[in-house]
Amino acid sequence: MDEVHQAQDERTLRNELEKKGYHLFELRRRGLLANLRALVVRGEGQKIPMRSLLIFNQEMAALLRSGLPMLQALELMLGRQREPFFRSVLTDVGDQVRSGEELSRAIESYGTLFPPLYGPTLRAGERSGEMEQVLRRFVRHQKLLLDTRRRVVSALVYPAALVGLSLALIAVMTVYVLPSFTDFFSALDVELPLLTRITMGFSLFVKDNLLFIVAAGVLVVVAASQWGRSQTGRVGLARFKLRIPLLGPIFHRMALSELCRSLSTLLAGGIPLVDSLEVAIRAVGNDYIRARLAPMVDGVREGKSLADTLEKSGVGFEIAIDMVQVGEATGSLDAMLEDASNFLDEEVETRLERVLSLLEPLMMILMGIIVATLLVSVYLPIFSLLGNVKF
Repeated sequence: MDEVHQAQDERTLRNELEKKGYHLFELRRRGLLANLRALVVRGEGQKIPMRSLLIFNQEMAALLRSGLPMLQALELMLGRQREPFFRSVLTDVGDQVRSGEELSRAIESYGTLFPPLYGPTLRAGERSGEMEQVLRRFVRHQKLLLDTRRRVVSALVYPAALVGLSLALIAVMTVYVLPSFTDFFSALDVELPLLTRITMGFSLFVKDNLLFIVAAGVLVVVAASQWGRSQTGRVGLARFKLRIPLLGPIFHRMALSELCRSLSTLLAGGIPLVDSLEVAIRAVGNDYIRARLAPMVDGVREGKSLADTLEKSGVGFEIAIDMVQVGEATGSLDAMLEDASNFLDEEVETRLERVLSLLEPLMMILMGIIVATLLVSVYLPIFSLLGNVKF
């Protein structure tokens, strides 16, 4: 249940409520800035581009390295920021820091606007006094994740374009080319082959009901989009992605790599394992795997090893579990998690190249068969007519 309390700033209010025995999950400010945050959290506001956030952190790290205090560095970055929405967010963040709030608390007050790792990473820098190193570690982490995703997307662009062009060609033939042969075939004194009757019937049906088919398609897309935004829909779609032949194992390894890399970054920043694991799980992009990983937090909190809880979740690969187990035994868990993430990224790239080398010719063959079938259905009556001509 939401409650309204008053205090000079968020830190004072948080301290007062914690002294009273409250366990705080979220604090929200009332007023215009609170509405701004609410819009962002609900996804109705703008988003900060990751490139802008990375540049901001790189420049912030450089300013801190030169010896500038945090507040002064924020003010300089605010003056350099040209993106209106990001500037408004930084203005509020600067006001909170100026009033005595920690930077990490100010960032976390914006919910999902910033990456899940950002707030805890800043908090680790505040506790250790190594904010510059922490910011550079965060930038490196995000760049590696973005690079992996970019490689996967770039590799899938050509197959997607090939499928799109093929479907467009089939649609043009079905809606415009084949129906134009109707009058010609009706004038022929020849029985149409079964293949021709099927393709012509389907073509005429599509042409006569094109508006209804398009409207039904739009409704299906809208309904699927709304369902995909719900918690059940997100988990269902995430699980479906993992079951796609050939591509499913790639998505699985990408999600586990995100967990390992995020957890490695947080542990290297000095954040305790339980807190790091909780944040790292929230950073996993696949909702189904994130739900399967969630019980790991309670398991580790109860004293179980990270390797055992990962194995029990059912989503960890044997080699990744072994590497985590070695890291726990040697006291170098963060380094082994980074090695596990690098290994999984290499597997993603290797498997993706293998899938594409198989997928591209298969798609070309399939689309060629479909187009050839449509063309043959058009020419079969002509061949039949020519066969009946007597010279």
